[in-house]
Amino acid sequence: LFGAAIVLLPAVVGAKEFSFEYKPGLQYKILSQVEEKVYRNGRFNHEADILNRIAVEVVDTRNESGKLEGTFITSERLQGNTTVYKVDNTYRSVFWRDKQGRYDIDPAYYMPVVRNVPIFPEGDVKVGETWQRTGVEVHDLRRGYGISDPFRIPFRARYQYLGTEEWEGEKYDLISVQYIVDHQSKDYYARFSLYPERVSGYSDQLLYWDSEQGRLHRYREEFSMVFTLSNGDVYRFEGNAEAEITESLPMDKDRIAEEVEKGIEDGGVKDAQVQVDEKGVTINLEDVRFAPDSARLQPSEEDKLDRLAEILKKYPDRNLKVTGHTALAGTREGRMELSVERARAVASYLIEKGVRDPQEIIIEGKGAQEPVASNETPEGMRRNRRVEITILEN
Repeated sequence: LFGAAIVLLPAVVGAKEFSFEYKPGLQYKILSQVEEKVYRNGRFNHEADILNRIAVEVVDTRNESGKLEGTFITSERLQGNTTVYKVDNTYRSVFWRDKQGRYDIDPAYYMPVVRNVPIFPEGDVKVGETWQRTGVEVHDLRRGYGISDPFRIPFRARYQYLGTEEWEGEKYDLISVQYIVDHQSKDYYARFSLYPERVSGYSDQLLYWDSEQGRLHRYREEFSMVFTLSNGDVYRFEGNAEAEITESLPMDKDRIAEEVEKGIEDGGVKDAQVQVDEKGVTINLEDVRFAPDSARLQPSEEDKLDRLAEILKKYPDRNLKVTGHTALAGTREGRMELSVERARAVASYLIEKGVRDPQEIIIEGKGAQEPVASNETPEGMRRNRRVEITILEN
C-alpha cells in the first residue's frame, strides 16, 4: 500500500503465541490436591492432605482482559481418616487478569495464593525459549499470628517453553515454571508477637496449556518452603501438588430440584425438603437419627441414605457438600465438633456406597449457628438436628 513493500517471513517452526482468552459467562472449576509434610525445628511434625476447590466465572471483559469472580474452598483430610475432606476456609475474590496473565487485584484479597503465574511474553515463543517475570505468593496468617493483612512473598519466576505433550488423548503445550524465594519481612511485622522473619524455598511447576481454549488445563508442582519465625522456631513445608481445570456446564437448578423432589417422594424418604440457592440444589434432611450425643448413624437411617444415594448418583458430574447442624444444647465447641462428625458420618456412608469419590465430597459443621426452628421446643430442636446435602453447581 502507498508504494510500501510487503515482505512475508516464514513462520518459525515450533513457535507459538500464548495468551489468555476470556468469554463472559464462562464458568470453570479447579480441583487442586496437595500432599504436604511439615517439619518443626528439623523434626517431622505432621502430614497434611489438602483439597482446594475453586469455582471461577468470567463476569466481564475489557480490552482483552477478563474480570473474574471466584469462590475458593480449602479443605483437609484429618490424619487417621482416609475418606472425607473437611472445609477449613472459604474465600471470595474478584480480580482482573489481562491476556498476558497479569493480575489487577485489590491487595485485601487472600486468594489466589499464587499471582502473576503464568505471565506470557508478547509475540511468538519458540520451543526451548526462556523468559522471566515477577510474581507473588499471598498467605492468610490471621490464625496463629494475628496478621490481618495478606502476607505477601514476592519472587521472580523463570519460564521455558518445552514443546507439546499428549495427555488423555489431547495435545497440550508444556511450560516449566521455577522460582526461588528468599524474603525478609519488613519492620512492619515486628509489632506482632509472632511473625515470619524470613521465608525461603522454591517451587518447580509444569503447566499444561490449552492453546485452543486460551487457558491452563492442568499443572503439577513440587515445592519446599521454610518459615523462620520471630520466636526462633523453623517450620519447613514440603510436598507436591497437582490440579486440573475444567469448564463447568450450566446447571438447570429448577429441573434438578424437581427431579430430586420426585425421587424423594417416590422413594418414601421422610423429613426431606429440597431448595435451590446460589450454591446449587440442597436436600435438607431433618431428624437424621444418630446414637445419643454421638455421630454414629442409627441402623434405621441406612435405608433412607440408600434411597438418597440412588438419587445423587444421577448427577455424577456435580460435587457434593454435606453440612451438619445441631440443636442449641451443650457447649459451642461441643456443638461444632458434633455437627462436623455427623456430616462426616453421612459423607463417609455416601462414599462407601459409591455415590462419589472422596475428592468429590466436602463436609462442614455449623453447630447451632443456623437454626430453622426455635430451640425452645422439642419439635424445634428435632428440626434443627439436621444434615444438608448440596449438589454443587460449580
